[in-house]
Amino acid sequence: MRIGSILLGLLLGTGVFAPLDAGAQTAQRVIALDARLAGDASRTRLVIDLNKKIDVRAYTIANPNRVVVDLPEVSFDLPVGAGKQTRGLVSAFRYGQFAPGKARIVIDLREPVKIDKTFVIAAQEDQPARLVIDLVRTDLASFQKSAIVPERPQSLAAKTQPKQQTSDPRPLIVIDPGHGGPDVGAIAGTGDEEKEVVLEVAKKLRDQLLKTNRYRVVMTRNDDTFVSLDERVAIARSNAASLFISIHADSLSKGAGEASGATIYTLSERASDSEAQRLADKENDSDKSAGYLSQQPDDVANILFDLAQRDTKNNSALFARTLVGSLKSSARLHKSPLRAAGFVVLKSPDVPSVLVELGYLSSPEDLRQMTSEAWREKVTVSMVEAIDKFFAGRTPAVAGR
Repeated sequence: MRIGSILLGLLLGTGVFAPLDAGAQTAQRVIALDARLAGDASRTRLVIDLNKKIDVRAYTIANPNRVVVDLPEVSFDLPVGAGKQTRGLVSAFRYGQFAPGKARIVIDLREPVKIDKTFVIAAQEDQPARLVIDLVRTDLASFQKSAIVPERPQSLAAKTQPKQQTSDPRPLIVIDPGHGGPDVGAIAGTGDEEKEVVLEVAKKLRDQLLKTNRYRVVMTRNDDTFVSLDERVAIARSNAASLFISIHADSLSKGAGEASGATIYTLSERASDSEAQRLADKENDSDKSAGYLSQQPDDVANILFDLAQRDTKNNSALFARTLVGSLKSSARLHKSPLRAAGFVVLKSPDVPSVLVELGYLSSPEDLRQMTSEAWREKVTVSMVEAIDKFFAGRTPAVAGR
């Protein structure tokens, strides 16, 4: 039986012992099993149950004030709602894959803290391994003095890659599911997270585009992994993309009124209205949710950046109008469906780019639609129709800029 499995593995190219060692591979993975908070406003403890002992690093960052815990790659199998609990010095915490081979927990703070202890206890008999983080309250000056600048993930190498050369004349579309990893984005009252909702829609759009055989497609992320804003732009540019579509879902806090429907945003130095500015500010801060600081270009680079963008903005606006026209038949649109603001993720100077807000997670009707397979199918078909119209009549050279 073992020899047969080996031969089958060799023939399929899936790894010699994969059929036999699936259980062993699972045992090798680090899994977070449970999480809980204890303590009060002077001392708070976060405990994460693990299937095995690991090495961790914890530190504080400022503006906004948070505790960041870096871990090796971890599969988070925590109970629904984990991280949303508030206790003592902690208002919430998030978790997810941050970079290849690396996971991260980000703890939001109610008060400045000092990390008193961070340690991991090995599993004993019927007890799991435990990651323990003890936080004690401190003054703001002490917190800011101890805070550090977080490191940048290594995957930003894509930013320096030359544009890919290919003989394939088909336009390349980059689909960008917003957020990911410890950056969860907006959260519905039901617990549905933006990062998950938009990833499912992005995958559906990818499949619809590939099915036509008229386009090449690149995703900025295919799973629940963090990708920084500047890396998302770099992926589009390094692949010489013909179009960049960033997919998001908005949410309004309690007391902020009600809103519903899809909105298409393009880049503008000045926001079209206060609501567009609010959303841009929120999305531009998404890197901070993962404990990451973007590098800002110098003044000379900014000037060149702005000059290059002038040839791209018209095409971005054209596609935005086309997309709104196509979506009218398949989705509810916001009362002001075309808007503009200074979104970092749209700042590629040579790739037409739009940001699609599918709807509001704070709207029960919008949420019901965005989590419906039938709605996703209908909306992504309309998006493909808009993409077809945008590229209709263009030569391959023009379609690829």
